[in-house]
Amino acid sequence: MDEDATTCSFGLIPSGKPAKKIHHLVKAPENTPGSIRKRESWDADELAVVYTTPERLPSGKFCEATTVIFRTRGCVWWWKSGCTFCGYFNDVRDDVTLENLLSQWEEAKQKTNNFEGSEVIKIYTSGTFFEDRENPPEWQEIILRETHQMGLRLIVEARAEMCTPEKIAWVAERHPGCVVAIGLEALDDEVLKFHCNKGFSTKQWHRAINTLRENNLEVKTYLLFKPPFMSEGDALHHSIEWISKVAPLSDEVSVNPMNIQNNTIVERLFRNSEYRPPWLWSLVEMIRQVHPVPGRLIVHPTAAGRIRGAHNCGECDKNVAAAIERYSVSNDIIEFEGLSCDCEKVWRTEIDLDTSIPIPLGVGLDRRISDEERLMSP
Repeated sequence: MDEDATTCSFGLIPSGKPAKKIHHLVKAPENTPGSIRKRESWDADELAVVYTTPERLPSGKFCEATTVIFRTRGCVWWWKSGCTFCGYFNDVRDDVTLENLLSQWEEAKQKTNNFEGSEVIKIYTSGTFFEDRENPPEWQEIILRETHQMGLRLIVEARAEMCTPEKIAWVAERHPGCVVAIGLEALDDEVLKFHCNKGFSTKQWHRAINTLRENNLEVKTYLLFKPPFMSEGDALHHSIEWISKVAPLSDEVSVNPMNIQNNTIVERLFRNSEYRPPWLWSLVEMIRQVHPVPGRLIVHPTAAGRIRGAHNCGECDKNVAAAIERYSVSNDIIEFEGLSCDCEKVWRTEIDLDTSIPIPLGVGLDRRISDEERLMSP
């Protein structure tokens, strides 16, 4: 073979071009010059967003929650590789300092009058809240101590491997009883590795749960409905199984239906018609089959009813999504009584075919065009 060992003349790689690893061929373009320019255009002293929503406490009491999304340096896993579905890197800045984060915290308090009327505060940082490489420890401590002094129920996010005994003990000392939410996504190591590229294992999640319990902190577990490279029928089957196993170990389980975020692997699949976001009917069926669960089950379909979020035919989306949102607060299965639409039959057929025909990615088609248009499309 006369060609240089670093080049390849067959397959998908053109002759004479340097060979590339698959990872570099499919990795989302988050570090292109345009992407970097956009991220650096954000004001590092300003929050990404702050807003309030209805909430329910573990006691069953209804209240108001404030969500604060900070503009941080982002997730250490994203620095190395990144999850296939997560586009939070679009809202970060590489050069955020302690002073910037303190300014953002003051902005959050100012906009909400020190969180007046809220009993819960959710802190999101596009990564792990108490990861020192992402967020200065001094800032972490201020958030933990101040929210505890205000009597607020605090919810922060973390990756499983970041929940070390030393760090969790440090967090518990500054805000006893706070809630740590872990993005598990799937209780299946193959799905975590090959579908999500999550970067940790279920064993590490179990270890994190034990560490949180030992420090009397509450546990919230995120699951992802319909990861990439999975059919609708498989997603429904797996999510029911995962919830049944995860709920007894968690105080809350939050199921996040896939929504298509910018510059991600999932967006590439979506644009190439190789992935469809979940049906809203699948979420209703999932809830019906697992209800009731220990603790609380939350299902919040971001971008519900839109093409890039969980959706049905377009006619019933608003009502079905609203029922799912109400259930997440009320935990009452009666929210789904009376829901119906002709597209439910189409959804049911897709589920039946997905679970009977060996097509790994499923048989799902576009739900927003008529049968006639589908037949006429090239």
